Amino acid sequence: MKTTVVDHPLAQQALTRLRDQDTDRAAFRSAMDDLAVLLVYEATRSLRTEPVEVTTPLTSTTGAKVAEPPMTVPVLRAGLGLLPGVLRLLPDSPTGFIGVARNEETLQPEPYMNSVPADLGGRDVLVLDPMLATGGSLVHTCTILRDRNPGRLVCVCVLAAPEGVAALESSGLAEELVVGSIDDHLNEHAYIVPGLGDAGDRLFGTA
Repeated sequence: MKTTVVDHPLAQQALTRLRDQDTDRAAFRSAMDDLAVLLVYEATRSLRTEPVEVTTPLTSTTGAKVAEPPMTVPVLRAGLGLLPGVLRLLPDSPTGFIGVARNEETLQPEPYMNSVPADLGGRDVLVLDPMLATGGSLVHTCTILRDRNPGRLVCVCVLAAPEGVAALESSGLAEELVVGSIDDHLNEHAYIVPGLGDAGDRLFGTA
């Protein structure tokens, strides 16, 4: 699995705003949106394009357009925070949703929603999950997707713990991980340290 840490100065600036406990909900959402654009820009480098003829004010030339936009799959609920940035760059991208809650006692993923088509027809997939902690939710999501005839699975995360990266890599399910930072470790509650807290709570204010 290829792992790319997006260390662009603008990405790190947005990530710093997300980490700050004093960042209010509106500013947190704005920073998440800014970072999403930068992460998805990197995650889509391998998109296939096809030539298109255009006429400029001076002459004709050949440009390019995305041949087939990837399916975008945010992992509910926190993955919704990354979705607007993706759709700004890929407005024609079809979107499916997978809902996974973490059992706080067992730390295991508990699925509650799946709206992904049964056959993806070889289409590439961007999986959006801001926090890659233990890897349980993301591995669960990628397992579902891998059984539905996808092309490349590219996971887009804001933060990851080394434990989560190792779990995703050992699963063999995803071709690529694009992440804003790989943090130090998981604490005893399986939260990423230094992290940014609970992304879903900070985005939406509800448990």
